[in-house]
This record gives sequence, structure tokens and C-alpha cells, in this order.
Amino acid sequence: MTIAQRLAELGIELPPVAVPAAAYVPFVQSGNLLFLSGHIARQAGKPLVGQLGTDMATEAGKAAARAVAIDLLGTLQAAVSDLERVRRIVKLLSLVNSSGTYTEHHLVTNGASELMVQVFGAERGAHARSAFGVAQLPMGACVEIELIAEVQ
Repeated sequence: MTIAQRLAELGIELPPVAVPAAAYVPFVQSGNLLFLSGHIARQAGKPLVGQLGTDMATEAGKAAARAVAIDLLGTLQAAVSDLERVRRIVKLLSLVNSSGTYTEHHLVTNGASELMVQVFGAERGAHARSAFGVAQLPMGACVEIELIAEVQ
């Protein structure tokens, strides 16, 4: 099954590349590695504001991380034209806006990690990962994720 078929099966339509909110570019390629800038969680085009452990539950954070992953896939497709050119998702870095006592950052980030495996399969989609809790994110977003991929 192709990646386009997997996306269709999952009911996912990839969005266009988001316009950067500051002085950076959406992606940079160096050799075979493609670095995608952090993408924040959005709902209806606006930042999805919330803090895990305060006013947002883990399952809602996980859904937000999955939505961020879909946005990342849209940027990845724009960068490589065809997602079949992605050899491997190398790493995700996830920042979770959370209270000082919240400890389920890894479960929130699973929303993105699980989608990468669903889309690219276990061989290409499994990746290294870091998940951090932070005191705040741009525009109050609940989650921000960046991605590194190896491309052909």
C-alpha cells in the first residue's frame, strides 16, 4: 500500500505548509536529512491553547499531537513533493505545555508517534524521540513538535 493510500484509508487530507510566525523557514534540507521547524497544535486555524495537567487532559493532548503530526506531514510533502521519497522518520522532538506536576508527556507525544508508524509503517515510521514538559509555548499552544526525516 502506498503512503497516499494509507492517508486516504485514515481519512487524512494533508494541509498546505503553514506560514512561519517568525523569522524562520518551514524546513531545511542538509544532505539526506530534512529538518522541519516546530509546528504548534491548531484548531480551526488558530492555536489550540491549553496546559496539560491544568486545563487539558492527556487524551486531548494526544489528539492535539496527532493533529500536529498531520500538519508536519503536509510540510514534509511540500518539501519532498512525494512522501514515497521519505526513507525514514528519524526523530521527533515534542514540547508539551504542562504544569510542574504533569508527568504524561510521553503519552501526549504518542499521538504523533503512532501516526508516523501508521502512515510510513514500522520500518520507516519508527523513530527516536524526546518529549519535554515546558512552562509555555508560542501563543499558548498546548503542544509543539519538530521532525527530522531521511529522504532520497
